[in-house]
Amino acid sequence: MTEPKIVAFVCLHGSAKSLIAAEYFSRLAQARGLELSGTTSGPEPDAEVPSNVIEGLLGRGIDARHRVPERVSAPALARAGHIVSFGCDLDGFVGANRAIERWDDCPAVSDDFDIAWTFITGRVGQLFDRLTAEV
Repeated sequence: MTEPKIVAFVCLHGSAKSLIAAEYFSRLAQARGLELSGTTSGPEPDAEVPSNVIEGLLGRGIDARHRVPERVSAPALARAGHIVSFGCDLDGFVGANRAIERWDDCPAVSDDFDIAWTFITGRVGQLFDRLTAEV
């Protein structure tokens, strides 16, 4: 069953782009007192979140040291009210008619955390405003 309160963010390793997006989305929801959350996963999950991501998020008041990257799954995506993909093919995980928002043009977090942060949080902010306007 689709849960409109969940936004699934998916990137290759589930440990950088999608993690930043999910954490920032959840932060926006909490600040507004809304029961919305972001999830993060990837088809090839890393064993752990890279240190530059942990450090970058900590510098912005987000503690993701407890996070462990998860493998994307069809049931998890089926529960999400909205799906955002950072360059991942999700055809094997969702039906042909399921809408997937694509943010394939996101800069690499490993190249420059700050540039990626600005891109991701800007897009997440727009998405958050769009989704909460519908509520």
